[in-house]
Amino acid sequence: MEADASSRPVTIITGASRGIGAAIAERLAADGHDLLLTFRDRVADAEAVARRCEASGARVLVLQVDLADLDAAATIVPTAIAEFGTVTGLVNNAGITGRIGGFLDASIEESELLFRVNVLAPIVLTRAAIAHMATDRGGAGGSIVNISSGAATTGSPNTYIPYSMSKAALNALTTGTSKEFGPVGVRVNTVSPGTTRTEIHAAAGRPNAPDERAPRIPMRRPGEPHEIAGAVAYLFSADAAYTSGADIRVAGGN
Repeated sequence: MEADASSRPVTIITGASRGIGAAIAERLAADGHDLLLTFRDRVADAEAVARRCEASGARVLVLQVDLADLDAAATIVPTAIAEFGTVTGLVNNAGITGRIGGFLDASIEESELLFRVNVLAPIVLTRAAIAHMATDRGGAGGSIVNISSGAATTGSPNTYIPYSMSKAALNALTTGTSKEFGPVGVRVNTVSPGTTRTEIHAAAGRPNAPDERAPRIPMRRPGEPHEIAGAVAYLFSADAAYTSGADIRVAGGN
């Protein structure tokens, strides 16, 4: 028997048209979530993900948003509430790496854009989600998962130091908000993928990066998006009811 729509969790996933975001969307749909999925410019891909989620019984709203536009980012949570009546979960997944290369070659303009998408937009979304979820504000509680990176703890020298800095900031967002808002029913956690087989590497200028790095990974292979999605699904499950402030590293042993 299908769950009544009013009792289904409603989760926002940013950057859900491909890769890890798409895998998270499909896994949470299979687990009974209704979804608001954001994407930047790949309409056909986002719609295909939505159809696959709907085939699992999910109600899905697809929203085109450039998260570098913080005013646009601020519309996401209100849009989900207007569509579904509530928001119970948020996955801050969308992110960019900047070009792979040495620190001195990274332009400040590129780094500014990176921080808008990877740090400032998650702050905007997290504030709005917590304001809706917090029990001291009339909410029913909720769960937030930040998709960070193993790079947050390595610094990524010769690769993308500003990206690693942005992910370290996202980790701090988890630590601080989990402590401040745990008393009012909001759990906040991090999933930190290692090198994963997605298109983000091609966008950074090195499409073969996952296989190039494989020999330095203890498990000798890159991760797959569904393996990251499994960790996210756990954090939204009843089994994680006492898990907050955690960082689940899915990095093949790195």
